[in-house]
Amino acid sequence: MTQITATQVNELRKQTGAGMMDCKKALTETGGDFAKAIDVLRKKGQKVAAKRADRDAVEGVVLALVSSDMKSGAVICLNCETDFVAKNDSFVELANSILVLALKSNATNVEQIKRLSFDSAMNVGEKLLEQTGVIGEKIELSNYFMIQAEYVSA
Repeated sequence: MTQITATQVNELRKQTGAGMMDCKKALTETGGDFAKAIDVLRKKGQKVAAKRADRDAVEGVVLALVSSDMKSGAVICLNCETDFVAKNDSFVELANSILVLALKSNATNVEQIKRLSFDSAMNVGEKLLEQTGVIGEKIELSNYFMIQAEYVSA
């Protein structure tokens, strides 16, 4: 059995946001292989998401952003199950990251946003599934609006 150090567990936790024990279990299961451990944590997140699919996600945040040229704007609503998660800084940061991606890409609907690349490893839809596993609550991108306008100064 491979010896897993606290440093390794902490590093995986920083990369994924998963709990310490989940990270330790994933590293133990994969013999200390970080890439495989991340995959194990993603699969766990998908299982949690499947279990929570029928739950209501009625809390969350609504964020708006205007482009630097003032010609377009976007509004998103990212939902979760409890107000505790909705008030969490990392949840709001996730919502803001998705909003910035949506505005930059000129996405027109939620499905297009879910297909956008969140980072080199996953798209937005996969990131939401991953975060469902990390947080333990259903997370869904429920609404999105893109607004095109002409800015006129007074």
